[in-house]
Amino acid sequence: MEKKNVIKEKSFAFAIEIVALYKVLVERKEFVLSKQLLRSGTSIGANVRESEHAQSKADFIHKLSIALKEANETEYWLYLLYETKYLSQIEFENIKPSIIELLKLLTSIINTSKTK
Repeated sequence: MEKKNVIKEKSFAFAIEIVALYKVLVERKEFVLSKQLLRSGTSIGANVRESEHAQSKADFIHKLSIALKEANETEYWLYLLYETKYLSQIEFENIKPSIIELLKLLTSIINTSKTK
């Protein structure tokens, strides 16, 4: 039985949310910020996946640190899209808990890995 990988599952589910949100933003004729959001939001999961095959503990921490940076950038784009009225309050409040959870999970995994 394969062990459940919470960060892998949650970052992939978040990427799906980001792709759906990107499609909505493009329909609203917002192309620049939405592309930034798509890039950083899907990069989180890609870096988490890369960390699965890290060559060392340091490499694992490095790859997850990149995922954390991408998550932080994604949070920035979400706030910017909300404050510039491209995202409604409901849309923003629906996705905000997901990015906050990813930020907390990544921070926790990185900190735990550094202390072991």
